[in-house]
Amino acid sequence: MRRPAPSTMLRLAAAAWVGPHVARAALAHRPDARPTVARDDITVVVPARDEADRLEPLLVALGERYEVVVVDDGSTDGTAALARRSGATVVEAGDRPAGWAGKAWALQCGVEAATGSWIVHLDADVRPAADTPTAAVAAAEELGADLLTVATRVVAPPVARWLHASMLVTLVCRTGGPGGLSPGREMANGQVLAARRTLLAGSDGWSAVADHVTEDVALARHLASVGRHVAMVDGDAEIEFASFGEVWRGWGRSIGLPGIEPRWRSVLDLVALAAVLPLPLARLVLGRGDALDIALLAARWGTALGVGRAYRPAGPAVWMSPIADPVAIGAVAASAFRHHVSWRGRRLPVPRVPPGRSGTRRTS
Repeated sequence: MRRPAPSTMLRLAAAAWVGPHVARAALAHRPDARPTVARDDITVVVPARDEADRLEPLLVALGERYEVVVVDDGSTDGTAALARRSGATVVEAGDRPAGWAGKAWALQCGVEAATGSWIVHLDADVRPAADTPTAAVAAAEELGADLLTVATRVVAPPVARWLHASMLVTLVCRTGGPGGLSPGREMANGQVLAARRTLLAGSDGWSAVADHVTEDVALARHLASVGRHVAMVDGDAEIEFASFGEVWRGWGRSIGLPGIEPRWRSVLDLVALAAVLPLPLARLVLGRGDALDIALLAARWGTALGVGRAYRPAGPAVWMSPIADPVAIGAVAASAFRHHVSWRGRRLPVPRVPPGRSGTRRTS
């Protein structure tokens, strides 16, 4: 019996590595939850550092429906004054204690100032619907989730959408997707995050991941590792990217999950991504393709169809995103192995991941 060629074995092994994650995303349960928690029992906590040019639409959308706490994390541009004029409670983060990363400390400060039994964290650049906080809490209750995050819709020009869609596919191939997170690969989107205040303020809350620069995913994986239920769902809140460069800088710093994945798994992920995403297309273009390449490329476009609902609009840029896969994989590699993350004037160290770090036990 003739042995398969090494390239065939590589592509088959890579498909087996990423296939279960993609399948979980495709078969995900998407709840249609109705709010059961009163608005006055929800506190919206917004960490903000120099966000005066992006914060106002969020505060206008929320209006006076919720208690809103804006944590001013050392801003120098009038963020705090804007938040006060909009009726929000402003908390000054002050100096970070030793061992705390910037955003994690701001989130902790907001939780400590909140009075609602549920906390909904929103990033300053999110454009929520008026019912985004109640819908997030309702989904958490329906799924029995201790921690629930919500995938946002992306508004961006075509070239930015092109890169973002490719980056998103790399994430689906590594972790699953909303409603279908893979065990041991739990993902989170800290742009919209809901949990009970007692959880976030306790020993398994933000203090458990204080040193992380990818604090949302770190918290999700920590909670799952101690038997908590972690979930992620689709939502209607929007996030806007103005350019290709903004996608590269903004999402590119975390797309490789720095400080989260052990390096051996990041290496395997990168090899698998290269083998199932750009390689089949390249082989077909060069006239060396086979039936396996056609199947992998068809699966790639099927994944593009699946992630297309995350964009307003999707358009040709999402369908053309396979061409951006080498760039996206480069972004994953650059992010995964960095030792520091620079963001808004801060240079923060990426914590080391113990080589034997294990996965988690429970997801939705």
